[in-house]
Amino acid sequence: MASLDGSLSKIENRESTRSVVRYARVSAHKARPVLNQIRNKSVGRADEILAFSERSVSDVISGCLQSAVANASNNDGIPQEELFVSECFADEGPTLKRFRPRARGRATSIFKRTCHLTVVVSRYSEEELEAFQTRAELRDERKNLESEADSTDEPESKNKKARSSKEESVE
Repeated sequence: MASLDGSLSKIENRESTRSVVRYARVSAHKARPVLNQIRNKSVGRADEILAFSERSVSDVISGCLQSAVANASNNDGIPQEELFVSECFADEGPTLKRFRPRARGRATSIFKRTCHLTVVVSRYSEEELEAFQTRAELRDERKNLESEADSTDEPESKNKKARSSKEESVE
């Protein structure tokens, strides 16, 4: 588990860094589905998911994620591209108790729940980083081949169209 001071720790023999948002004014029940969506995703992908999420808690979680990434890069020197969300969870915080006046002099209680959000980012292993790099190189090669094929096909197709229009005009 992560150390209490938020410094570099070992989770599953990986370097990891965490960030905690305390007393967030949202219930843990509402935050957990959003956290489940970003768990075990790369930092870039998790940030995209949070940016396009329609839930309001995604803004708070996004800030926590960015803080964890900043902690990892500044304190531990790990670049953002090598990080993924290894853990994220929401613990219940204190509940603010309020009362609403009701009919006949009564009152009903309103519970305004808070939570503590924790996001832990870890560095990918060397094998995973190498696999990502080879995939990126293959993707770049494939794009280059497709662009070369498109550039050689386009003039021929334009010439064919021009020839067919000339033939139609002659007839």
